[in-house]
Amino acid sequence: MSPWRGIGKTSGHGGLRALGGALLLALSACAALAPPSAASSDRLTGRLSLQVDGQPERSFSAGFELSGDASQGELLLSGPLGTTAARARWAGEQAVLASAGGQTAYPSLDALAAAALGEAVPMAALFDWLRGRPWPGAPATARGDGQAGFDQLGWRISLQQWAEGWLEARRALAPAVTVRVRLERLERPG
Repeated sequence: MSPWRGIGKTSGHGGLRALGGALLLALSACAALAPPSAASSDRLTGRLSLQVDGQPERSFSAGFELSGDASQGELLLSGPLGTTAARARWAGEQAVLASAGGQTAYPSLDALAAAALGEAVPMAALFDWLRGRPWPGAPATARGDGQAGFDQLGWRISLQQWAEGWLEARRALAPAVTVRVRLERLERPG
């Protein structure tokens, strides 16, 4: 079961208190990981959703705040009331996910994402995709349908509404996975 499951769902006040208490305990345990350096990357905020075709129980939506880069950073996911539901931190060969269910360490950011989402998502590439560009670590091709965007690593990246802050990444390989992002703010270090 995904630690992010239910992020887009509402719960009663008792559930929020329990979530908050467990989250504080889990977050205190992951404080040993260094926070992302201010110079490492921009800070992105917005909303994201992940849908796995034919498997609604593995789909979710959440607010997010992302800082750092693929080598060191932090991702906060929040529920509909703005409460932090999960926090992922990574640096070098260590990645930690803290949620109401506790804290789990992983050998890499990709391993954390695969365990949490139930599907492999190319996290290093996602940092560039969120900025509307192909990842330089793998070949990319222009979309064959004439639409704005590109294909990379088995994913089709749509930039048709990029000017309005929307990005869509879709993997056609079964089960098909769609990640939609609405960027609200991009803060540059400085």
